[in-house]
Amino acid sequence: MTEKKKSASGPIGRTLKVRVKTAKKRSLSSTLWLERQLNDPYVHAAKREGYRSRAAYKLSELDDKFHFLKPGARVVDLGAAPGGWCQIAVERVKSLHGRGERQGRVIGVDILDMEPMPGATIMKLDFLSDGADEKVKEVLGGEADVVLSDMAAHATGHRQTDHLKIMALCEAAAQFATEVLSENGTFCAKVLRGGTENDLLNFLKQHFHTVRHVKPKASRADSAEMYVLAQGFRSRSEESA
Repeated sequence: MTEKKKSASGPIGRTLKVRVKTAKKRSLSSTLWLERQLNDPYVHAAKREGYRSRAAYKLSELDDKFHFLKPGARVVDLGAAPGGWCQIAVERVKSLHGRGERQGRVIGVDILDMEPMPGATIMKLDFLSDGADEKVKEVLGGEADVVLSDMAAHATGHRQTDHLKIMALCEAAAQFATEVLSENGTFCAKVLRGGTENDLLNFLKQHFHTVRHVKPKASRADSAEMYVLAQGFRSRSEESA
């Protein structure tokens, strides 16, 4: 992807309302999903500005406010497909056009296939499989400054089950973050409405100076998703003292 002189969190224009007729081979839920996509200004903006998904705007909003994707930073993006977050990370840490100490690094990990991306190392990997975290660490070859997780399991429609599944992903990502982050590093992960479980929240507070829940404007208002953002990772020597 070529470098763009723009901000992914800029104003999103309105589009004309599109109505989708129910087709014989399309369920009502599929019709409603398609209608929502066609009328989503972030979907239109992503296509117009060359981002792989509307999720790019979620990360850009978070970084605009909390400033963790700095030039030269090393980023691990878990659940990266199709690559919207990786694109934002590549732009902001300058992993493609940076020079010397200012050139960052981005590693995208997902169980799904993902198109190659200039400025990013892509790994097809089930992060919950045995030894997966060690494979990512090997490719990383040192510490990370930011660990991102937009991982999500397939929704069952059962609220409690879906919550437990996404929390398991968040817990795995949080554990990995505490093993690879450099001092003052950042961890950001998707959770569901209701926030982070107490055990995980306490775990994060033990390892980070600041922990908060945030919901970017680009996250649909009717969606239960939100993000836990933990900043100021305490150094491992500080924790063991």
